[in-house]
Amino acid sequence: MTTAQMESRTKERSLLGLKDLSREEIQSILDRALYWENHVLKVNQTFAHKIVTNMFFESSTRTRCSFEVAQRRLGAEVINFSASASSVEKGESIYDTVRTLESMGLDAGVIRLKPVGMLAELAERVKMPLINAGDGNNEHPTQALLDMYTMRKHFGDLSGLNVTIVGDIEHSRVARSNYWALRKFGANVRFCAPESMKATDMDAPYITIEEALQSDVVMMLRVQFERHESNVFSTAAQYRDAYGMTAERVSKLQPHAIVMHPAPVNRNVEIDDDVVECPQARIFDQMSNGVPIRMAVMERALR
Repeated sequence: MTTAQMESRTKERSLLGLKDLSREEIQSILDRALYWENHVLKVNQTFAHKIVTNMFFESSTRTRCSFEVAQRRLGAEVINFSASASSVEKGESIYDTVRTLESMGLDAGVIRLKPVGMLAELAERVKMPLINAGDGNNEHPTQALLDMYTMRKHFGDLSGLNVTIVGDIEHSRVARSNYWALRKFGANVRFCAPESMKATDMDAPYITIEEALQSDVVMMLRVQFERHESNVFSTAAQYRDAYGMTAERVSKLQPHAIVMHPAPVNRNVEIDDDVVECPQARIFDQMSNGVPIRMAVMERALR
């Protein structure tokens, strides 16, 4: 195999986003996740000879831990990298850091970083497969995959499903990955947000919160007040009253409908305390489903 062919194969094993990933590839990841969810052994030695790294240049708890559990269940050795305790704090570039780790013989890297566009540049310049664990407000592919997996487990099919994403669409990489991927499977994606939180780069229609309650899936997003210089809401309580998933609003959902959230949850802001674990909520199911999804993604990168 030529060097060019090897580099092409490496790029195919990377997962930078879902916007440009085919429906068939997404389907194969979802199907493989089901295999790993049903796998008898909690830990196996499939990739005992592999070493992977989790490179988080933005803070994370759930995503990083979920990836590490997935990697260890596949038998891989794991190196966790935190920017706050590294040479990045001394001025080293993200590129130099990634290249340094790659030069140590690592087989794949999971990466979260803030600058939009940098991940694609890194993927072109490094030789190990890279998996996007969230890049700025661009994409968060594994979150969308586990969201789709959760929906598929509940409804059986994504085609024709009415999904409304509520909250800070403008700054949400979760909304973008779900938007790009769900439409490939025939789902109807709509948004619900105040004017200050609407995005202009996606053509899904915006609806009211009352209309959103008639959806099959209502996905609440974390309100990122820190990203807005000016807000139409002066307090979190005002946002809850206008867009929060309260117990009253849950009572208006269709019996088969489910409530989702990528977490972390701002309780009593976008979702009330007594709604987080109500019968129609699937928030902790989403977290559980993240492990088999990320096992499938890591297997794809390391195969």
